[in-house]
Amino acid sequence: MPGYPLRQCTAMPDPLLLLIAAVFAFAGFVKGVIGLGLPTVSIGLLAVIMPPAQAIAIVIVPAIVTNIWQTFAGPYLRDIIRRLWPLMLGTVIGIRLGSGLMTGPYARYGTLVLGGLLVIYGLLGLSKMRFHVSRAHEKWVGGPVGLVTGVVSAATGVQVIPSMPFMQAIGMEKDELVQALGVFFTTATLALAFNLTDAGLLSVATALPGGVALVAAFAGMFAGQAVRTRMHPDVFRRWFLISIIGLGCYLSAETLVKMFG
Repeated sequence: MPGYPLRQCTAMPDPLLLLIAAVFAFAGFVKGVIGLGLPTVSIGLLAVIMPPAQAIAIVIVPAIVTNIWQTFAGPYLRDIIRRLWPLMLGTVIGIRLGSGLMTGPYARYGTLVLGGLLVIYGLLGLSKMRFHVSRAHEKWVGGPVGLVTGVVSAATGVQVIPSMPFMQAIGMEKDELVQALGVFFTTATLALAFNLTDAGLLSVATALPGGVALVAAFAGMFAGQAVRTRMHPDVFRRWFLISIIGLGCYLSAETLVKMFG
């Protein structure tokens, strides 16, 4: 299915707006149940019908707003900033250094890289592989991890590799980790928004699909939070990760067919 240029979003057909609403309602539901996944799921699904750069421009506002809400939903903000500032600084620098990756000559590889990252993310989650970084080393390890995360994010919009394994490795408690994800993703998404603005991808034309996405994401989040008390999060997370792997394989295969078919 062909992509839809963002400059035409103000005249976007209703079926595509409905599809965007459905994608973000599901992505918000996932975030409500397990505390993360909104950008990863929404970018991955939208990338089936449009280039990642266009998908990210729609994702950016819902991601920022929902992550700001998550940032202040806990008492750990000061400690999180003290521990994660090298990771966040490295990520911002990496995003700015990679500012041309999404729209430059390598942009056509974005969907392929995105698919690969989704597969890696899903496999790491299913394997329950755990790393450990001591308090004495977390700051100097955090900077390089952030730099790699930033470059990857600049190319694909996905910010979970390798930042997510790192945040798990430094031993944050569950509630602190959820708030830390909000703080980190808010910082990274704001930096990514500057890249999109510089590239002309974030403009008034994205307001309508972005608004639809925001409303749908919050509706999905509230539904997910309600279901969380009735559904075992580990069971949901397992099937979610399997689905993410399948989506990643599909995106990678489709891109390879287009490139070499």
